[in-house]
Amino acid sequence: MIAELRHEFNRRYTDTAYRNLLADMDRITRTQISIRVAETPVFLPSSMLRQMIDAGAEMTHQLLNDSAYLRQAAATIPKAFRVAGPGAHPHFMTVDFGLVHTGEGAWQGDLATLEPRLVELQAFPSVFGLQSVLGNLYSKHFELPSSLAHYPGGIDETTYWQKLRDVIVGDHAPENVILLEVTPEQQKTLPDFHVHGDHLGIRTVDITAVRQRGRKLFYDRDGVETPVHRIYNRAIVDEMVRKSVHPGFDLTGDLDVEWAGHPDWYFLISKFALPHLRHPFVPPAVFLSDWMDGRGRDRISEDRSQWVFKPLFSFAGKGIEFAPSDEALHSIPTAERGNYLLQQRVAFAPTVATPFGMTQVEVRLMYVWPDGGELQAIQTLTRLGRGAMMGVDHNRNQQWVGGSAGLIL
Repeated sequence: MIAELRHEFNRRYTDTAYRNLLADMDRITRTQISIRVAETPVFLPSSMLRQMIDAGAEMTHQLLNDSAYLRQAAATIPKAFRVAGPGAHPHFMTVDFGLVHTGEGAWQGDLATLEPRLVELQAFPSVFGLQSVLGNLYSKHFELPSSLAHYPGGIDETTYWQKLRDVIVGDHAPENVILLEVTPEQQKTLPDFHVHGDHLGIRTVDITAVRQRGRKLFYDRDGVETPVHRIYNRAIVDEMVRKSVHPGFDLTGDLDVEWAGHPDWYFLISKFALPHLRHPFVPPAVFLSDWMDGRGRDRISEDRSQWVFKPLFSFAGKGIEFAPSDEALHSIPTAERGNYLLQQRVAFAPTVATPFGMTQVEVRLMYVWPDGGELQAIQTLTRLGRGAMMGVDHNRNQQWVGGSAGLIL
């Protein structure tokens, strides 16, 4: 989006540098990256990024200060996944924004005519490890200016990992902290888990492999039964349900363990929040159950081509439908309609010039919130796409699209 940097990057780009970047990622993460990585970083103006960071924090605090909203959100947590002691706030937040052009005609490069629009937000950690590697490798392989920052807020890599250590490991020995996931060896985010392990000394453990005795949890660490004092939770409930995975311990029991990223927050701040939020950057949204009952229909356009239909608790864009038909809406059983959302579709402006045409960008802000500390954005994740969906799975057969890193000027 910064014209001078974009022009110079495109002029100097080589496929060799890109291939070397991918090879370096595989080497550093000790696995093969299966997520499509874009050929280019996204150059983010610091003023625009600050606008998004402040908006994401404002939305988060708005929800946490709304006790009626939190009670309604808590009621959405399935009984089988209600975990004790969520705490006063989440340890992690991710907030995704697209950019819209507020002027006339097509966007012509004036940053002042771009405004963020919320896509969704989730109180759940993202790929903090992989993004740190990717930002560094863009700078290394494409010899980018040292003036470009990899992290928001003026922090450097050492400070970045210290902040993650504070919120993930806390006061515990790393061997007593685990990264908990469903079938981790099969996850596309496995490279991210390896980076976390390398920097923090923690192991990644399948949720079925954790054992319980009384209130205490244990895992096998190189043949030694090792106590678990803190869990960095990356296990997603809808995946457990979809795969019929059952934890090796009583998830809802009275456990002597701390959570870094308590599971309940996945539900408490999620797409469920969208109809409740009041902010100029939030597109209108209404629950399918309300819409079916005639409530909130004035919030979204009568033009159905401008609708997005979403399940509340899916991940990675699963189940999203554009311009849903009556048949699709009525196919949802009445009892389940409160778990679906109709949202006003946002026309993201193509803002990144590539050899394959102007491309849209989505910016994810990744926050940490340590106990006794403040909510702080410490990382960005960007996605480039030219289709209706921005997720990397939906741009697989194109070039100059996919997951990327935001470099800040």
